Amino acid sequence: MILTDTHTHLYSEAFDEDRHEAIARAIDIGVNRFFIPAIDSSYTQAMYDLEKAYPENVFLMMGLHPTHVKENYKEEIRHVEEQLSERQFYAVGEIGIDLYWDKTFLKQQQEAFAYQIQLAKKYRLPIVIHCRDAFDEIFEVLEQEQGADLFGIFHCFTGTLEQAHKAISYGMKLGIGGVATFKNGKIHQFLNQIDLKHIVLETDSPYLAPVPYRGKRNESAYLIEVLQKLALIYDLSKTDIANRTTANSKEVFGV
Repeated sequence: MILTDTHTHLYSEAFDEDRHEAIARAIDIGVNRFFIPAIDSSYTQAMYDLEKAYPENVFLMMGLHPTHVKENYKEEIRHVEEQLSERQFYAVGEIGIDLYWDKTFLKQQQEAFAYQIQLAKKYRLPIVIHCRDAFDEIFEVLEQEQGADLFGIFHCFTGTLEQAHKAISYGMKLGIGGVATFKNGKIHQFLNQIDLKHIVLETDSPYLAPVPYRGKRNESAYLIEVLQKLALIYDLSKTDIANRTTANSKEVFGV
């Protein structure tokens, strides 16, 4: 059984004390593919160091996270462009719009999101979308950019059934993580109405730990809890869910 964590920040400071142990725990239970989203330029070297340590397991993305779109966002976007031009990445991400913490830079977030989609198209890469309190704003940009060259993952999907179908219509798969195990997460109520071909698994570690670890630091090994929940939701074996979602990840990332 091969499990794929399509979204994990293993380079985060939260893993500075036990990064190698956390990765070993994940690999021991079958999670041996880790897709690593970018945040901003301050983390780039840490991402490269992680890839160097685990070249068979770690697959990097490049992008500017919407909560890090500030006054210097054009400088950060230039960094993204430079990195994409110099080496291989597997997606442009995580990118998008986040209006939960602050709406000050909405216009800049919209510009950065649209521009990074254009970069993804240029390099024929998928995008990985971060959306928080911003479904309408995200869909507005996707509507403008839709086409055969737009595809990717709607990371940490927490929307409604209608929003799920809309995201899928733009060429996105849904990244399902710990929220599916929350009683108030809601997506578990309709997820079985979404064909499994549109689903990939993720942790978003160190954030959003699933039940029974909710409130603690998340790690890729906890993907097994998400797997078990989806096996119940879809009434399929854990092996079936693992195989199908890993195949879906390969379809998106090309590896």
